[in-house]
Formats: sequence, C-alpha cells, structure tokens
Amino acid sequence: MPALSEVADVVAVDLLGFGQSDKPRSRLPDEPATPGSVTYCFDLWADQIVELALQLQDSSEACLHLVGNSIGAMVVLTAAGRLCRLGKPASQLILIDCAQRTLDDRRLTEQPVLAQRFRPILKALIRQRWLTDLLFQQLARPGTIRRVLSQAYPSGAHVDDELVQLLFQPTQSAGAKESFRGFVNLFNDHLAPTLLGHLCKPGQTIRSEVRMIWGELDPWEDPEEARRWASQFPCIKELRIIPGVGHCPHDEAPQIVNPILNQWISGQRDQRA
Repeated sequence: MPALSEVADVVAVDLLGFGQSDKPRSRLPDEPATPGSVTYCFDLWADQIVELALQLQDSSEACLHLVGNSIGAMVVLTAAGRLCRLGKPASQLILIDCAQRTLDDRRLTEQPVLAQRFRPILKALIRQRWLTDLLFQQLARPGTIRRVLSQAYPSGAHVDDELVQLLFQPTQSAGAKESFRGFVNLFNDHLAPTLLGHLCKPGQTIRSEVRMIWGELDPWEDPEEARRWASQFPCIKELRIIPGVGHCPHDEAPQIVNPILNQWISGQRDQRA
C-alpha cells in the first residue's frame, strides 16, 4: 500500500469472511435461510466492491482501478461487470494470478476419471460441518500455514513469522470455521473466461481494460491458461509473467511488481488527464 500510495489513493478491503471482517454463519445454496447467515460466493463479495466503488466514484473524479489477487481477482472481475452495466465502469482491472477454479463443476470433465466419479461423494462430505471443522482445525496452525506458503512462494522470499501471523490471526476469530465452510463449497460459481467474455462483448461501449500479472512458478494457477486468456479476449491489454515467483508475486517480489502497478495506474491517470 505505501508503494501504490505514491501514485493513487489506496483502499484495501477485507471481504466478508476474510481478515478482520465479520464471518457470519454459512448457508449453502440449497440450505434454508437462518437469521444472519450468508451464502459465501463471488456475487456476495462483488456487492461489497460495487458499493465501495460507487461511493468512491461519487466522491472523486479520479480513475478507479480494481486490483485483486487469486480469489480477489475473481471478485473484482465480477464487480467490474456490474459496474459496466450500471454505467460506472472502472478504468481498469489488474488481475494477479487470478483463480482459475479448476474444481468447479463446469470443469469436471478436465479432472481425472477417478476424481469425476468421486465428486458427488466429495461434495456430500465437504458440506458436513463436523468435517469442515476438522479440516479447519488441521489447517489453521502456524506450521501448516508456513508449509502452504512454502508452496505458494517458491523463492521463499518474505515467508516469515510476520506473514504467518498475519494469516493465522483471522483463523482465531469468531465464525472463521463458518466462512471456511462456505469457501470450500464453492463448486458452482463464476468462471473467469465467462466474466472476461462479458467484458469483451463486441459493440459494448462501456467497458474496462484488463491487465494481468502472473507468477511464472505459480503451483495452483497455470500461467499457460493466463496466456490463453490474453490471446482470446481483446479487453486484456497486457500480461506480465514474473519469473521465479509463485501465486503472490506482489508479496514475493514487490520490487518488481510495484513499479509495474504504478506504471499502469499512472498511465491510466495520464490518459484521463
């Protein structure tokens, strides 16, 4: 945030269920509503971003840039489509290692045959609170978080006690098990190519430009798929593959990523001026 603040006002959002935000009881799409429960999904989180974006646009004439990493990139993609439909488009979206959601039901045919056969059993199990609570207890440990980070950050840069604690602390807040349950049951939600296709519809006059940053060694989101998106969708103006880093290049190599972000943000600002 300090680096980006050199060229723009910066607002960081803890989405509902994440970080220091509230973590209400989860309700899966086919479950009855209970007081205070929510269905964790991209539309829910996009609602937050759209409301914030409209407030910022009403209070300022500056360009609006939406930047998201992983699931956050899917959220800003979802929000961007809504803003375009409202006639209030963001100037640009910057997607950092956008979640490709290979476990979505609509991508099931891409999975191994055995995984396809066991998908109904997996979905029946993972909705059970006793199981998601057990999984959460195993994952929400500093040692486990550090091991996951060692995969996400292949260079090992900036994997330290401060980062581990930053990710560990939200797991200790009330409702963390519920938001985890909602998150791991996202088997049928938006896919990035569909959202990009809506942004790039021929003849659409209200749209946002898209730029992407990707870690070359991302173990979870294949950069080859990012390259396919860049060649397929004309609204994607640029893709930068960052060598030697993984899923969070902005954190693993900020000395490379921050200047790129500042260049893109400043370029949009100068065009508007």
